[in-house]
Amino acid sequence: MISFVNVVKTFKRSRVLGGVSLEMAKGDRIALVGSNGAGKTTLIRCLLGEYTHDGHVLVDGLSPRANRGAVLARMGFVPQIPPPLKMPVGELIGFAAAVCKSNPKEMVRVIGELGLDFDRIRKLPFVKLSGGMKQKTLIGIALGRPSDILIMDEPAANLDPEARHIFFRLLAARQDDGVMLITSHRLDEVAALVNRVIEMDMGTVALDDRVADSVDMTSRLACVLNMSRADAAFARALSEWGFIGAGTQWTGMINGPDRLRFLGMLSRYTGIIAGLELKESEKCVA
Repeated sequence: MISFVNVVKTFKRSRVLGGVSLEMAKGDRIALVGSNGAGKTTLIRCLLGEYTHDGHVLVDGLSPRANRGAVLARMGFVPQIPPPLKMPVGELIGFAAAVCKSNPKEMVRVIGELGLDFDRIRKLPFVKLSGGMKQKTLIGIALGRPSDILIMDEPAANLDPEARHIFFRLLAARQDDGVMLITSHRLDEVAALVNRVIEMDMGTVALDDRVADSVDMTSRLACVLNMSRADAAFARALSEWGFIGAGTQWTGMINGPDRLRFLGMLSRYTGIIAGLELKESEKCVA
């Protein structure tokens, strides 16, 4: 579906991409990882047709730069930094639907699934929304339209645990329909969502490998935590994950794809963890 052939991009004599060659096929769910400045965002901007470059970027034989309308019609894009748009949310949805010839009601439906009351925000300027509300709106626009290429830059960064669960379920429903390209600074944030990892470093591909993808994106894990002593910082961290408890015992639910991220958080408090139980408790629910 997608080909990068010796793609080179230079800004003011500084080479940002140094001859990147990649093939992405239907069914690929790719984590594009690397530190700041590694070239991830530049590679995506080339795929979106926003930058000129040396080499070739092709989507089923079409150049995104020369055939921007046709290629973008196949793409859903969730940027890491929401654009500073002053138009009301309702107008934004209408505009986005018109551009990609989609049904705005489907975008509104996805926004509602993610926990936003569209009627309450429809007249609000997009720029005035909270970070989480902006993220849910952009995800609703991207997933509420027919597309076989999903490009998502840190897509779940501002979502609460319940919205993350719904987001993962929506991705699971589309995971075999095309290409998903998910960028992140940290692999543990997206590891369970993908079946391929591409790591970039200094504008080149440092790693391109297949990974096991047996984690059910719609699953949830029931968690019981016992601590040897109460700790205020740990309690705040658990509360952010939606856990309930006090003192030395806490309970909560972990989204299956978040298990590695959750265990990474726990690793900071191993000295006071006396017991941990994780048990798969549910599959996808509507």
